[in-house]
Amino acid sequence: MSTPRQPKLGFILLGAGGGWGDWRHPDANPRGSTDIDLYKQQTQRAEAGKFDFVFVADSVHINERSSPHYLNRFEPLTILSALAALTTRIGLVGTVTVSYSEPYTVARQFASLDHLSRGRAGWNVVTSWLSGSAENYGKPEHPPHSVRYGIAAEHLQTVQGLWDSWEDDAFVADKETGQFFDPSKLHALDHRGPHFSVKGPLNIARSRQGHPVIFQAGASEDGRNFASRHADAIFAGGGGFEEAKSYYADVKRRAAGFGRDASKLAVLPGLRVIVGRDAGEVERKYQEALSLVRIEEALPALGRSFNDHDFGRYPLDEPFPDVAVHGAESNRSASERIVKLAREEKLTLRETALRLIAPRDEFVGTPEQVADAIQRWFEQGAADGFILGQVLPGDLAAFVDLVVPILQARGLYKKEYEHDPLRGHFDLPVPVNRHTAARKAAATAAPATAEAD
Repeated sequence: MSTPRQPKLGFILLGAGGGWGDWRHPDANPRGSTDIDLYKQQTQRAEAGKFDFVFVADSVHINERSSPHYLNRFEPLTILSALAALTTRIGLVGTVTVSYSEPYTVARQFASLDHLSRGRAGWNVVTSWLSGSAENYGKPEHPPHSVRYGIAAEHLQTVQGLWDSWEDDAFVADKETGQFFDPSKLHALDHRGPHFSVKGPLNIARSRQGHPVIFQAGASEDGRNFASRHADAIFAGGGGFEEAKSYYADVKRRAAGFGRDASKLAVLPGLRVIVGRDAGEVERKYQEALSLVRIEEALPALGRSFNDHDFGRYPLDEPFPDVAVHGAESNRSASERIVKLAREEKLTLRETALRLIAPRDEFVGTPEQVADAIQRWFEQGAADGFILGQVLPGDLAAFVDLVVPILQARGLYKKEYEHDPLRGHFDLPVPVNRHTAARKAAATAAPATAEAD
């Protein structure tokens, strides 16, 4: 009997806060982005709410316009390794860029995290879209948009090949004979490609889930194709219900076109919930969140998708400026969505910036209203789950205490974890080691060949 489909829930760890002014809240920890106790508390709270994973985002470039959390924070694999020892069931997902990392190192890091966590690791594969990143790695220029996903595909395939260096039964550890491993089950990769050259093999065995779960956030044309072909889960961008439904249908169609079972690809829109016990508390919390937003901070937030373009040079109360060129080689999908919104609704620069940083949608409401919205998106083809980000300190606790029980009472969300490895949370099988599969295929073909002869 198969388990009924349930939404997947993740929580993004943002330390001091996701916005530019979040750290100013009286209950916020301005140094939270390097505070292990805060990350521990939030991750254990999410685990108590039966969340499927926590997520640590990353980038490898900052400047004076970056958000406080980005200015001073943990490197993802480091903090996730610490959290692996403090939790037992929740998945641990981190961002590592393919544009500025070597496949062999990434394969070792995630395999190590997977072993430390007993199979709970996930990799958010990103190409990096801030051009200043190149200068931190001695590169003459940032790869153009058209090249980045070629790099990503080769990088990912190389890493996955390295994860299969050892077949699952290679380490025999026979103390009587003195044989530690079976040499026939150790495989060098010998990869030679346009972007990477890696001999292998990897110096760590496969973990209990075989390969860490692959996440991606592709939204441009190239990004959608990459995510639909390679990812196990997709972080979907902003937008309302109809836009989410369109994106969902599109990436599922692409996945099927690549020969995949589209039902195994989880689409997870971002979720910014403000929940109150009644309408009065909801309004108070929303106004509290709005009070943390200043136009001086909304403009840098807007600029992120346009390669950190300085919007401070334009008049605030005139039509949104013509800046599409700055987003074309940066976060193309997000910048195109912003330009489209501003043009269609004839928004000024001020209105656009504030609309993006402080949206008020159907996920701002009472516990029942928020649960209704989650159920609608999940059941009507807009999401397979969500990744929750805090707007105010305490939002995670409020969601776990007020919304999760309603989803559970409706039979929509699990009351207990049903699996240990992260692949189990996402209903994904453990991939068979490619060399084991080839060995079995050859053994099956040999008798058939003999009979034909």
